[in-house]
Amino acid sequence: MKQFHYSTDFLAMNTPELSHTCMHLLCTAGEGSLVFNERCYHIEKNDLVVMPYPNRAKNLAAAPGMEVEWFAADYKFLQSLLPPNNYGIGGAVSLNQNPVIKLSDRYAEILLTDLHHLRDRMGDTQHLFHRELMGSLCLTMMYDIFEPHAQRDPTEIHSDRTAFIVKQFLALLDTGICRTEREVRYFAQRLNVSPKYLSATVKRVTGHSVSSFINRATVSVLKKMLDDERFSLTQIADQMNFTTLSYFSRYCQKHLGVAPSDYRRSLQPRDL
Repeated sequence: MKQFHYSTDFLAMNTPELSHTCMHLLCTAGEGSLVFNERCYHIEKNDLVVMPYPNRAKNLAAAPGMEVEWFAADYKFLQSLLPPNNYGIGGAVSLNQNPVIKLSDRYAEILLTDLHHLRDRMGDTQHLFHRELMGSLCLTMMYDIFEPHAQRDPTEIHSDRTAFIVKQFLALLDTGICRTEREVRYFAQRLNVSPKYLSATVKRVTGHSVSSFINRATVSVLKKMLDDERFSLTQIADQMNFTTLSYFSRYCQKHLGVAPSDYRRSLQPRDL
C-alpha cells in the first residue's frame, strides 16, 4: 500500500487508493466545491482542505481555472507523529465539522513550501532514513496547519472533552486489552461514559465506529498469536476469550478473509 501521494488533480482526491490517508489540499487559483458529511463547501484561492479519509468527499466540482496541490499520507503514520496533547484529536473534531481552513497569503505560501518539500522528497526511497525524513517534513506541515486552524477555532484547543474521551479510548486499545475485551460497553464503563456517548463521540471525531477500532486492534493481536505455532487454535480461541471455536473461526473469516487454519497454512513454506 502506497504511503505518500502528491497530485495537482482536484477530481482525484477521493479515489479508492487514498481511502487510508489524510489529505492536505491547497487551492492556489480559481474555485471549486465538494460535499462532505452532507454539507457543501466552496473552495477558493488560499483555502486549505484537511480531510482524513478523503474518499468521503462527494460531488467534486472544479470551475475552469481552478488549481490545487495536495499531499496525502497514511493516516496512521500521521497520527503517530502527533505530540502527546489533545490538540491533534480535538482539532479533528473541528475538521470533521468543517475541513476548510482559510489561509492568509503568508500562510498559504508557507503551506505551499511544505507541500513542495514533501513532493520533492517522497520519492527518495533509497535514503536510509526516508520514513523518518518524511515524518519530520509531515510534522512541520502539521504544525504550520495547527496555527491557522487554532486561530479559526480558538475555543477548541486542548480542552475539548470529546478529544479526551477518544484519546483515552485509543490508549486503552494500545494496552492490548482487546485480546480479551471487545465489547463497546466494556470500554464505555472503563471511561465512565455510556456506550451511546462513546460511539457517537468516536464517530464524530474519526468518522469511524468504535467497533472498527476494536476489530482493527484485535486483528493485530490475532495475527501475532496465529503466527506463533506454540498455540493451537483452541488455545488461541480460549486465551482471546472467544466463547466457542466456531465463533473464533467466523471472526477470523470475517476480519482476516480466511479461516484460522487456512491462515496458518498460508504461512508455511511451499515446496518448489
